[in-house]
Amino acid sequence: MQFTRLKRPQTAFGWILPAAAGLAVLGGSIAAWLMLGNAGTANECPAQTAAAQILDAAAVGQLAALNGTGEGRGYADMGFKDEAGRDLTIADFSGRALLVNFWASWCVPCREEMPALDEIATQYNSDRFMVLPINLDIGAGGLEKAQDFLDEGQFRNLPLYADNTFAAFERLKREAVAVGLPATLLLDAEGCELAVLQGPAEWHSNDGKAVVEALIGLRG
Repeated sequence: MQFTRLKRPQTAFGWILPAAAGLAVLGGSIAAWLMLGNAGTANECPAQTAAAQILDAAAVGQLAALNGTGEGRGYADMGFKDEAGRDLTIADFSGRALLVNFWASWCVPCREEMPALDEIATQYNSDRFMVLPINLDIGAGGLEKAQDFLDEGQFRNLPLYADNTFAAFERLKREAVAVGLPATLLLDAEGCELAVLQGPAEWHSNDGKAVVEALIGLRG
């Protein structure tokens, strides 16, 4: 028997909150969804339809919610900090395809997703690919909470990168790329968006590995 996989449209996840609600945690298996800001686009990269289609075709089963995009959005200038407080941008990781995961310590689905992301990082991180987690804990003690979670999990390959200004994620909201946490971008070696996943996924599965291998394979 054969089954037809229906891709979820990016804006039809079903849990968008009214503006007054702001931010909520919807339980252990549901991400915390935020209201979209004003939509916009940043056409800083060439459109990459073929690459997006390859990733879209690879995204089945546990990764079926991932959508190939390749519409020309670029994030090379997106800023955040490392654990020492040094300023970085996506461009500092150029030359490697990136799985950029936005997470927060208060987000239950984010926390549940991290062990699988660490396994993916341990297996695939190289000079061709990297899992790049960006923490979004804000307010006093936010970075300490994020570091405590990472230390507790004893993750081998998930260092603390953070944007406690929330500006990076606000940019994704403005460009109608993501509406809540966790959210994941698949970027090429120049920081150009190829695919987007809204919500959690079991990355350390055969389906997750197939997507990562497809992304790495795009480099030839």
